[in-house]
Amino acid sequence: MAAELSLDHAYKIRPKQSSLVNNLFTSTLNTAAKTLVSVSSNVRMEHPDKWRTGDHLRFMKMLMTWMSVWVLRFLMDHFPSVMAFSPHHLLLGRFSPFLRSNNNMNLRLPATSATSSGSSFDLLLQQDDFNGPSVQALGRALTHVLALLNEIPASSRKYQFAMAMADKIMDGNFRDGHVELMEVNRSALSSAFARTLSLLYRSLRNPHSPDDSGGGAWTARVMKVLPMGFYISTCVKGLKYCLKSVLQSVEKGTWQLERRPQLVYEGVVDDLVAEKFAQELLWITERLRAYGAVDEAMVQWSSATGLNSLSFSANPRVQGFIVKISAILLGDLSSHKIEVSGNVKFGLLALWVPLFCHANNGLSYPFLTSYEKMQVERAMDEVISTLAATEQEVILTNWLQDFSVCASDWPNLQQSYDRWCTYTRELAA
Repeated sequence: MAAELSLDHAYKIRPKQSSLVNNLFTSTLNTAAKTLVSVSSNVRMEHPDKWRTGDHLRFMKMLMTWMSVWVLRFLMDHFPSVMAFSPHHLLLGRFSPFLRSNNNMNLRLPATSATSSGSSFDLLLQQDDFNGPSVQALGRALTHVLALLNEIPASSRKYQFAMAMADKIMDGNFRDGHVELMEVNRSALSSAFARTLSLLYRSLRNPHSPDDSGGGAWTARVMKVLPMGFYISTCVKGLKYCLKSVLQSVEKGTWQLERRPQLVYEGVVDDLVAEKFAQELLWITERLRAYGAVDEAMVQWSSATGLNSLSFSANPRVQGFIVKISAILLGDLSSHKIEVSGNVKFGLLALWVPLFCHANNGLSYPFLTSYEKMQVERAMDEVISTLAATEQEVILTNWLQDFSVCASDWPNLQQSYDRWCTYTRELAA
């Protein structure tokens, strides 16, 4: 103990080193000293002519500990700047798992920010000096809260708390009426829309599907090529998961359900996750409308080809949210207050009109009322009339093909089709 106290005193009197590095070096040095004493006593007690495996391992551990002491001492003496820690670096280490898991979110902050890419945590931690409150700080705070909504389970009571916090920040920015504060709402909601759209797409892709798991992917593809291969592949997968469940239950000594859901339950979990993201996307769309930035959602929604291809086979509730978002955007598209390019109009109609025809619009999930459907039909008719004749032909030809084979009577764009035919005859005359 006296030796340890003297070592502590000898290295604590060096004022040029930070307390964190000093404590780390001292604790490592004390551990190395204790390991040396332990190894020496154990070797003396055992036969000195032959070491056992445990003696070799203890000796190697002692050498590695002393090597760590030497490395720390060398860095402290010759590279003091490397060993200097700031509170921001400590925060970066604390949140680094979060940053690694969200490095592809493409969070976009206001245009007035000095940095145009990267997450809000990156922007926050890269600044060494803070000169008081700023618009960028509000943008980081709002982006952070909106990102948390994707992480918090919808069943948690903190989910509504985070949503209320986001509403409070956006309402305060909107009431002030400053252009920069309005841009904060627009940029944060636009990045949240893009991030949630990506999460919804990934959840609908069902990454837990057995066909996507590395080892059996190629065998499943080979089986499907063979005659009756689809049925054989399905039976093999069913037997595989049944056998796996039985073996795991026997190994545990109980027939209780295991913590990680299996194939049947993974589909349910994926549907719930996708429904959560779809509902959040609808909420963000409504906020974009409220703060006059719905054109941001229109641009992204008009190019969401991946989500469109997956939405036809999505769960009816998830499909209902997607239909409602599409109906809202197409309804607002007919407003003269919103200016978007012709490509955006064409993309919205080309992607989402087929889904309107084939979506589950039954009584189980009535996301649109009869009045809302009538309003959307009127809006689509107005938007189609603003497109070029060739673009109208593409939209209306695809609509007629889908409408003639689907069970739904909505949307009925016969008026738009007749008007296009009349216009084409006039050009030919």
